[in-house]
Amino acid sequence: MTYNSEEMQQILEVAFRQKQKGEYTREQIIEIASELGVSLESLQAAEQKWLKNNVEVKKEQMSNSQQRKGFKSHLFTFLAINGFLVILNLVVSPGYFWAIYPMLGWGLGLLLHGMKVYISNT
Repeated sequence: MTYNSEEMQQILEVAFRQKQKGEYTREQIIEIASELGVSLESLQAAEQKWLKNNVEVKKEQMSNSQQRKGFKSHLFTFLAINGFLVILNLVVSPGYFWAIYPMLGWGLGLLLHGMKVYISNT
């Protein structure tokens, strides 16, 4: 039986998926590539391209996730501290609502932070 290159690739992908827990050393990958007629230079170029792409994808995913976590932390801190300031304001000087000033200033910063995280990453 003979297979074309697309069929061979599909068969190999199935075989690799079936070996779920297995890991391959670089030497094993070089050996497999050699058996498939892939030159060492082509394999090294493909490996470098894969590594670069993989690193960029992981950095972007980490960056987006960390930015969202940072914003949520900022929001929680804003709510907790400004809630305390409102209560303090109402207890100490109920005739003058001075707590609005830190809320407005910090709220503007929070709004800009949220826009940076959720609007620029869509």
